Amino acid sequence: MRMTEPAHRSFGRTEIGKVRGHNEDAVLVREDLGLWAVADGLGGHSAGDLASRRIVERLGELTRPDSVDDFIDVIEDSLEAVNTELRRTARERGVDLIASTVALLVHHPEYMVCGWVGDSRVYCYEAGRLQQLTRDHAHQIEDPFAQLRARDDAQPPPQPGGGMLTRAIGAEERLFVDWLVAPSRSGVHFLLCSDGVNKEMTDRELEALFHANGSPPSLIDNIFETSLARGARDNVSAVVVRLGA
Repeated sequence: MRMTEPAHRSFGRTEIGKVRGHNEDAVLVREDLGLWAVADGLGGHSAGDLASRRIVERLGELTRPDSVDDFIDVIEDSLEAVNTELRRTARERGVDLIASTVALLVHHPEYMVCGWVGDSRVYCYEAGRLQQLTRDHAHQIEDPFAQLRARDDAQPPPQPGGGMLTRAIGAEERLFVDWLVAPSRSGVHFLLCSDGVNKEMTDRELEALFHANGSPPSLIDNIFETSLARGARDNVSAVVVRLGA
């Protein structure tokens, strides 16, 4: 018997922040395709905004086939084409790199499919618990204050950057996208975000926001209010997807 596709609500936002000169992030919200994405152009490199914008434009132009497996193949083909284009553009402009991360989410009635390249993240919130689904493609930097930050009586400070990226769209000749499957149940929330969010908020703080308010627009507003109030050292981008009415 064919399952009835559950409803989903979503909301996305991107802002330049308080320090950067321009916004190198881009977001995609396509409820009709069951496709959401956050892309983060690499700061300090030429045309990071071009890279992130090209990714979401290409994804937004896709037509979804009946099979979710075919849709994943189409997404990968699109990202590989962007990877080739960005490398060609970098050569033409005489620069070392034009690249971007991406985190994306694909809806299916029976499961969700999460894909990523780089350190933009996808989280899942269910039953009061926020879990990071993605694993950053980055060399992590040792945090000497980790034990202090883990103390229950300590105020959670902003998190440091994720370190040096080991993978990005436009960085290497061959592109490798990591994929995993997540639950598709009514009431489950997903958060896609650039590292501009993680630099200002801990996972514990994000979890508390989801516990307090389940509305995607309100969650986005609260995430941005906190990030901007703390200085928003990087561009800030996030998408929240809630399954069920």
